[in-house]
Amino acid sequence: MSHRSPDPPARACAGPLDGVRVLELAGIGPGPFAAMLLGDLGADVVRVDRPAPGPLAGDPAHDVTNRNKRSVLVDLKSPGGPETVRALAARADILVEGYRPGVAERLGVGPEECMAANPALVYGRMTGWGQRGPLAPRAGHDIGYIATAGALSMLGAPDGPPAVPANLLGDYAGGSLYLTTGVLAALLTARTTGRGQVVDAAIVDGTAHLTALFWGMLAAGTWREDRGTNLLDGGCPYYRVYETGDGGWMAVGALEPPFYTTFVTLLGLSGDALPDRSDPRNWPELQALFTARFKTASREEWTAVFEGTDACVAPVLSLREAADHPHLTGRGTYTEAHGVTQPAPAPRFSATPGTLRLPPAVPGAHTADVARDWDLPHLSDPPKDRS
Repeated sequence: MSHRSPDPPARACAGPLDGVRVLELAGIGPGPFAAMLLGDLGADVVRVDRPAPGPLAGDPAHDVTNRNKRSVLVDLKSPGGPETVRALAARADILVEGYRPGVAERLGVGPEECMAANPALVYGRMTGWGQRGPLAPRAGHDIGYIATAGALSMLGAPDGPPAVPANLLGDYAGGSLYLTTGVLAALLTARTTGRGQVVDAAIVDGTAHLTALFWGMLAAGTWREDRGTNLLDGGCPYYRVYETGDGGWMAVGALEPPFYTTFVTLLGLSGDALPDRSDPRNWPELQALFTARFKTASREEWTAVFEGTDACVAPVLSLREAADHPHLTGRGTYTEAHGVTQPAPAPRFSATPGTLRLPPAVPGAHTADVARDWDLPHLSDPPKDRS
């Protein structure tokens, strides 16, 4: 993507986005994760942090979503703060912000101001409700966005409340990944035309987009809105989780007939004697049989039974257990970097792999380096008194 001259032989490419400059205005949730993903893929990400920590701030040295970034401190409410951000935006390819609609404009760093300084800038806006609509000015979090988009209603057992999927489905899947896709697509256009644009990435939009398959199934009559009664939501006995005798869990995904045959055989049941799996009226009976069988052994024992087969059965692992799984260690899916176990960059590239170059950015730690590399000498000046 970069139009820079080729790197000298001694310098390895940092990733497919090597040479792309990203300016991130500090926030929480999906914006930082999106900027981390761009940094993992080689972009030079500069995060503009506030002088004071945010209300949900933890130890920045352990915030993995701030890896592969450099940080500068800018007080946007100080007289020179907006001008400094606009000067950084003038040197960036992509800007990412996650304020409520209108806040960036009030601070003097909205799209109009920043793109006046850099017409080719891609201005990425990350919000829950979007830049317009009745709820646009309202506060919110992942759980409310996925509830409004219809996705939360699909998760959980039929006789209980909807299951909360941490903040993976809304913030990161419906938010960060759509913002990242949007700004990279807009960057292609900007590199071709010299004109940037605003990317309005809303978590409700992305989460709704993720449900596309199920809207088609609703139209075809093959999906019911009763939670836990369908093929892929835990209602199907051969696509759900089962508790083992020691309180562990096994995930079963034996959808295709050959895999199902292997599954029931290894489970110790005769496929010929079982009720017809294609008839949902038989699902409660099958579920009861499978439940009873899984209760007869531990998770470790069932893992050994199914390991190395095409039964499509896997143990439900904790985060720490996942990091030690032989397949994931063999692929390097998790890695130890800068003293922290964490996911390695994804996806993978044959010629320009992403790298973990920098530990989580401590606010303000890279001001001098960014001032030099982005040709902004005054960035290193002491902050002016706001009084």
